[in-house]
Amino acid sequence: MGHHKLQRFAENLTFPNLFQLSFEQLETEGFPLRGKWAEHFGNDHPITLELGCGKGDYTVALARIHPERNFIGVDIKGARLWRGAKTAVEEPLPNVAFIRTRIELIDRFFATDEVGEIWITFCDPQPKKPNKRLTSPRFLDTYRRFLAPGSVIHLKTDSQELFEYTRDEVLPGESCDVMFATADLYATPYDGEAKLTQTFYERMFLAEGKPITYLQWKIK
Repeated sequence: MGHHKLQRFAENLTFPNLFQLSFEQLETEGFPLRGKWAEHFGNDHPITLELGCGKGDYTVALARIHPERNFIGVDIKGARLWRGAKTAVEEPLPNVAFIRTRIELIDRFFATDEVGEIWITFCDPQPKKPNKRLTSPRFLDTYRRFLAPGSVIHLKTDSQELFEYTRDEVLPGESCDVMFATADLYATPYDGEAKLTQTFYERMFLAEGKPITYLQWKIK
């Protein structure tokens, strides 16, 4: 393991906005802020999650323009989370937090109706394992355990396969309303937040000439 990565792991332990519990801790103790995120943020503003957030590009960018909301980035890679957590401490952005965990365990961190919005940005499309896709019925069922009625989910990805799978196979069987869908975001007239910032991977995919897809839906 590289020296810089070890330094970042050590610094992560000092950030008041970064939470990381072992599976054993979740099993035996539970997450202390589950249902009580208002205690951490000091307010009861709506919560937006960025799942598979990497360096927290959307978490940070959205938090800058929406002080009336709280934003939480979720990823398993501590070295990536370091960047977002450090930026949020330095600016400062008191409406930002991060969780280091597997997405499979995400419902251990939030209570019923505690979250109002989800962004899924450039996640692993899992071409050979549809059940592991973050927009699969399995994961959508997990999200419903803590999403409030009327919550919005955004999917932004370079994977046409994941986009089409979600739009054509998953969402028709869900209780939801598709609000916007495009197979080429930057060739589509659109001025929403999906163009607010570009992640490292998005810039790389655009440089390779890959179109970026975007799908937005509201759960009932």
